[in-house]
Amino acid sequence: MLKLILEYLLYILSISLYLIHGGRVTIALAVIVGFNVYEYEKYQSKKNSNPPLVSKEEKPITKKKTCCGGKGGASCCSKNNKSNGKKCACSGGGGNYGKSKTVGSQGDEKKTTSSNVANNSNSVEEIDFTNAFKKVSSKKNTTKKSPASLKNVKVSAKKNIPKSGLTVSNNLLDSQIYILYSTLQGAGERAANTVKERLGFLYPNDLKKEPIIVHLDEVNDLEDYFVNVPKNSIYIMVVPSYDTDSPLDYSLETLDEISNDFRIDKYPLQKLVGFSVLGLGDSESWPEKFCYQAKQLDQLLSTIGGRRIFPMGQICMKRDKWGAVEEWADLLGETLKDNEPILYEYDEDEQETSEPVVDLEDIGKSEELDTTTKKMVSENSPTYKNLTKQGYTVIGSHSGVKICRWTKNDLRGRGSCYKHSLFNIVSSRCMELTPSLACSSKCVFCWRHGTNPVSKNWRWEIDEPEYILEEGLKGHYSKIKQMRGVPGVRADRFQKAFQVRHCALSLVGEPIMYPHINKFVELLHEKDISSFLVCNAQHPSQLKAMRKVTQLYLSVDAPTKSELKKVDRPLYKDFWERMMECLDIIRTTQSHQRTVLRLTLVKGFNMADVSSYADIVEKGLPCFIEVKGATFCGSSDGNGNPLTMQNIPYYEECVKFVESLTEELNRRGLEYGVAAEHAHSNCILIASRKFYIDGEWYTHIDFDKFFELLRSDVPFTNVDYIAKTPEWALFGSGGFAPDNVRFYRKKKDRNDDTKEQKQENVA
Repeated sequence: MLKLILEYLLYILSISLYLIHGGRVTIALAVIVGFNVYEYEKYQSKKNSNPPLVSKEEKPITKKKTCCGGKGGASCCSKNNKSNGKKCACSGGGGNYGKSKTVGSQGDEKKTTSSNVANNSNSVEEIDFTNAFKKVSSKKNTTKKSPASLKNVKVSAKKNIPKSGLTVSNNLLDSQIYILYSTLQGAGERAANTVKERLGFLYPNDLKKEPIIVHLDEVNDLEDYFVNVPKNSIYIMVVPSYDTDSPLDYSLETLDEISNDFRIDKYPLQKLVGFSVLGLGDSESWPEKFCYQAKQLDQLLSTIGGRRIFPMGQICMKRDKWGAVEEWADLLGETLKDNEPILYEYDEDEQETSEPVVDLEDIGKSEELDTTTKKMVSENSPTYKNLTKQGYTVIGSHSGVKICRWTKNDLRGRGSCYKHSLFNIVSSRCMELTPSLACSSKCVFCWRHGTNPVSKNWRWEIDEPEYILEEGLKGHYSKIKQMRGVPGVRADRFQKAFQVRHCALSLVGEPIMYPHINKFVELLHEKDISSFLVCNAQHPSQLKAMRKVTQLYLSVDAPTKSELKKVDRPLYKDFWERMMECLDIIRTTQSHQRTVLRLTLVKGFNMADVSSYADIVEKGLPCFIEVKGATFCGSSDGNGNPLTMQNIPYYEECVKFVESLTEELNRRGLEYGVAAEHAHSNCILIASRKFYIDGEWYTHIDFDKFFELLRSDVPFTNVDYIAKTPEWALFGSGGFAPDNVRFYRKKKDRNDDTKEQKQENVA
């Protein structure tokens, strides 16, 4: 009130001065005083129109409201927390948990009201991303409290996702740079090497550590890089985009699983200093999906906590070529030398805008992966070219057929493979086929050299089983016809070869992954074609659902968890538990089948622990144990295969292993014996004693009896269609059928006996 009286006196004084003296000074003074009087009256009227809602004695009613007006990311505390003296837990930007800071303010926290944020909605905040994902915890409370749940807090998506932010200054040059690339035809590898070369110019003057290049397709466990992140690291991802299935699809699938796996940290890449993606594609021939997989990868990395430190590059391999890759890498290098805070922006497309209200935990999720169903192997893909080059006939989009060298050998009267001596399968009448070229393991001894796709589950187009069988037989017969002019082919065997009697469902990949595998096996049986299904003991649900097959194989390539991971390099994290479940299934649900455990011996990898192998046998109780030395088929460096000839066991070493295993099984009261062999293939059969009848082994199959029982609709077991094992096939006899002529390769030198013997053993 006193202020108002003084202002009126000044007003009267200014008028008096004007009347007495006049002039500009008095006019200006009058205007100033008048404006102040107007503002004061306005303030008083506003104050009187908004009386307090509660008295001093009453406790204020608080509502759950995002402090900072929703500007603090996905984790906000209520005003009630502030009134209790608790610190605001809002992050300043991209993270879900953390503390809001202002760079250069010496760590002082600034209080921000919702009105302030509303007035500065487009301002750029500087954010400490190193603490952006830490969960809020309070040590002041002595009582135990469960972590704050934000699932039921609903906020507007657009208001709560910051459009931009700044990271705290960081010396990026101190970080270890990993250049991770994927490739099918070599472009990705070349681009990655180019990036490494350009960044290498900064080492050691600027970069403290030399960049490391990693082939993403050969990484055994992607979690080593995307969950257990190396300390103080930067990832540079170099990826092409393909319209056909490629190893990159598996990597994207794995990252998507990581982002949705509740068992691990939701934001594992928060520990990463930063990332950038370089995409390779074809904008001329394929503009609608130019670098689309690079964009997916960029979003996935951001979803699991990664921070972009440089814009994603998109290089057209037809138009831009390698100069554009060098330019992008040089600009990246200049950015690494810049110590200024890095602007971190979200695109509008990355934000959840489909619903007006979203869950806080869903904020920041990237777009779903491209759900377009691909062909597993398309005709214009490198995978297709590699498989056809190796002699495969690709059927449809995911199946294949091929005749092996033993089929050719038997047509020429030179003998069949080990399946003949062990189980009575004649190679010239056997078709090797797989309805799934994809596999869920990357075994070190695989002779496919990594050309087939890998995946844990089926994610491709599905061809009908009738089509696969019809085209498979056509492809098989077409290759048989090519043998008609080969010297030594026997006319009788050539004629019978056009009536396939057996189908080995192995060849390559994991046949049991095919969704219609049961129907396919039924179609085989309708044509009197026996079925030999091989699986890698990684798909227990499919194994349990399998109906009657002629013989069911489980590949057990190592006796312990650590060795199995080393040898098979399985994709599943719970690979050991899956194998244990499969062993339980063949002992119980599938005990009516002829079951075989297949052991592939690799010296230096899986031949030492006989006792643990006995544990495996005791758990599964199979009818047979097929022990075979690994076959060396040249270098497999492209698939990370470390095998050399030193890892291939001799026949004598396989015999010693078999005798030790049989002795251990009998010591435990498990009745098994060494029954048959095919010495040329380093293959020996251990059989359950229930197939040892009246002093003779019955490991062979009576195929006519099998189909007779199958059509009778009467339940039958594995001992109902057995046949006597011929003397030439018994252990110690070599396993070479007498109606064939043994063929010996010509030796170049008499002193080369050892080398020649080795070649024969692994053939």
